[in-house]
Amino acid sequence: NVIVQLRASNGDAAGPQLDLPQDVTVAQLETLLNSLLNNEERLPYSFFLNDVELADELGQHMLKHKVSVEAALEITYQPQATFRVRPVSRCSASMPGHAEAVLSTAFSPDGKRLATGSGDTTVRFWDLNTCTPSQTMQGHKNWVLCVQWSPDGKYLVSGSKDGQILVWDAQSTALKGQCKGHSKWITSLAWEPAHLRLPARRFLSGSQDKSLRVWDAVTQQCLFSMSSHSLAVSCVRWGGDGLLYSASKDTTINVWDSQGGKLVRSLKGHGHWVNTLALSSECVLRTGAHDHHGHAPAGTEAAMKAAEERYKIAVGGRPERLVSGADDFTMFL
Repeated sequence: NVIVQLRASNGDAAGPQLDLPQDVTVAQLETLLNSLLNNEERLPYSFFLNDVELADELGQHMLKHKVSVEAALEITYQPQATFRVRPVSRCSASMPGHAEAVLSTAFSPDGKRLATGSGDTTVRFWDLNTCTPSQTMQGHKNWVLCVQWSPDGKYLVSGSKDGQILVWDAQSTALKGQCKGHSKWITSLAWEPAHLRLPARRFLSGSQDKSLRVWDAVTQQCLFSMSSHSLAVSCVRWGGDGLLYSASKDTTINVWDSQGGKLVRSLKGHGHWVNTLALSSECVLRTGAHDHHGHAPAGTEAAMKAAEERYKIAVGGRPERLVSGADDFTMFL
């Protein structure tokens, strides 16, 4: 056996001197050092004897480099770089402000602002730098179930449990008007994609009253309505190829023409009500002309062209894909 003292590169000793066998390996030294340092997770280390890195058993290294054992061996250790994927388990900020449950959240297309809807009947804009409310908008009389930004970031629409839809100016936070027509609560909202029309004006709503409506955000008028479902509409999406999609508790998914509301086809197969829909191009449809830095061209034509290019890249020359999830424990693609 040999007497060994483990030291950090700055000279600090890691525990007392140790009586180790000559056939001790680097892996065993690493285990021993992690134990001496009380590391919760095992960390990798390199070990050096007389400035030469240990690669073999200690005895073989001593024989190869003619190391004397008349005195205790000073073995220096150095931590190696570790690369880990950090788990999403850390809360970066707590954002109090609402007086009741938060029921809906949405980031703006440029990713710099946040809107929320709550059971306290308010819509709030948040300052993401200070994590405090920047504006509190009042106008709803019941729970705010959904909020949705226009793809150019100029409007925010919010829907509540009493069937009310409010249109807000996202810059001034002023109430632009109210969209009246639904008789029961609003379950979902979706805007027309930026590459199809800018400035953004039209948006789609789905309701518990079994109907869908397309609205003009500027005039707050209903352009046309669709009512083929026999039960509540649970989710709506506005596709990039000009089609509207609606999921319902009647187990069907309906596809509509966005110009006049004509029923194009009905997708059947689920055995229970359909809860959610998602499009493969959803990210670029929501963000429009904004790139990954949150920047968008200033002009309308340039913005539409940028949005169209982003959409074409997202679909990759293939048709959009739609996925549905239902209470029958299945997803259909």
